[in-house]
Amino acid sequence: MNIKTRITQLHYDRNAKGTLIKLLEFLSYFYGAASSFRNWLYDKKILKQKRVSAFVVSVGNMTTGGVGKTPVVLEIARYFNKKGEKTAIISRGYGGKLSNKQVNVISDGQYVRHTAAMAGDEPFWLAQKAEGVCVLTCKNRYKAAKYAIEKFGVTKIILDDGFQHRQLHRDLDIVLMDSKMGLGNEKLLPAGPLREGAEALDRIDKLVIVSKNTDHSKAEKFARIMEKRLNIETLLCRIEPDYIYNIKTGEHLEEGNAVTALCAIGQPAQFFDFLKGFYVKKEIALDDHHQYSPIDLVDIDGNIVTTEKDAVKLLRFDMDNIYAMKLKTEIDVERLLNVNR
Repeated sequence: MNIKTRITQLHYDRNAKGTLIKLLEFLSYFYGAASSFRNWLYDKKILKQKRVSAFVVSVGNMTTGGVGKTPVVLEIARYFNKKGEKTAIISRGYGGKLSNKQVNVISDGQYVRHTAAMAGDEPFWLAQKAEGVCVLTCKNRYKAAKYAIEKFGVTKIILDDGFQHRQLHRDLDIVLMDSKMGLGNEKLLPAGPLREGAEALDRIDKLVIVSKNTDHSKAEKFARIMEKRLNIETLLCRIEPDYIYNIKTGEHLEEGNAVTALCAIGQPAQFFDFLKGFYVKKEIALDDHHQYSPIDLVDIDGNIVTTEKDAVKLLRFDMDNIYAMKLKTEIDVERLLNVNR
């Protein structure tokens, strides 16, 4: 087990003890002080947010790891597109080889211009799935937003993982929380998964509880508790497995088959849970955003099942035994985007 995996485990263990967690807690004081000071500068308008001539929605979270932002971003983008709005998704492009110091057009709404390795797995997946929607990457979201407006006439902008990026003014701040993982041990980085302290709660316009399960009753109860506790309008997003398909042929794989489960995502346990109907010979979890090489697959026999996020990076391999899990996302987008200010 590498140190990154070990630290991630500690983030969700409230009873963790030992030298490592004490060291991480010590470092958290410095991280927290820096984060709070930066937020204070923006709150007092010493650092000023920049506005653009488009409606900006941020979809983010207060914790590290995979919460389910990308499927929600996709649903919002599809909603805007159906309404006839020229829409752009802006991501930092983490994990891609393109320099994020410049604006990179991953898709102009018609053509996908870069590979998953160059763009990053999430921007590439969004570019494939969000038909008619522009997808751009850049560390400077304001710069990318201006480019999208000037180049493509964009009227709606969605920031993928934008909650902590305060430079660009947003009209709606949506924050997601995993129904099972919650806020982990509720400690700041690096001792816990929290990116910010409690002061960030005042910036949230809508809270979305993401339930990655087939039974959503506990998540529904958790959503009601969080809405009452935080006094923030809270919605439930249901993410369930739909079907498993061959990434080359599209052929479906029925339950009961033997598979090796392979992924490189923030919360691999939830993906593995979705495979209960299959005979899972082995579970392989690599670091989030891992760039696959042939050596990762050389010792795997039989069918491989992975996530769609991982599948975009595995398509380049000449293998016909790789399958991806298609998920279905259910959320009331109309209510989610209803801004009451």
